[in-house]
Amino acid sequence: MRILGSIDHPKWKITVFKMEDRLTAKLESALYELAFKFRAGEGMDSLEEVRHFMDAGFFEEVEREFEALHQARLRAFSRRSALSADESFEEII
Repeated sequence: MRILGSIDHPKWKITVFKMEDRLTAKLESALYELAFKFRAGEGMDSLEEVRHFMDAGFFEEVEREFEALHQARLRAFSRRSALSADESFEEII
């Protein structure tokens, strides 16, 4: 796998990789990552084509996905905290 390049974005790091007949666009936001893979024949053969694919509508949907990942993480931590609070210590006399 090699890095084809990056795509500028004010919020996220976007890196495009190439491996054999597949391109992968990885978007990173703080603690989260989303990856989009494109196979040969889908019209995504270059960094420039991936750049054009990522329009305003795409970024709006990615923003919602990052928020959903964040909420899932918060809920998991909340469940973990609730379990810890329910644990009780044995009584020592």
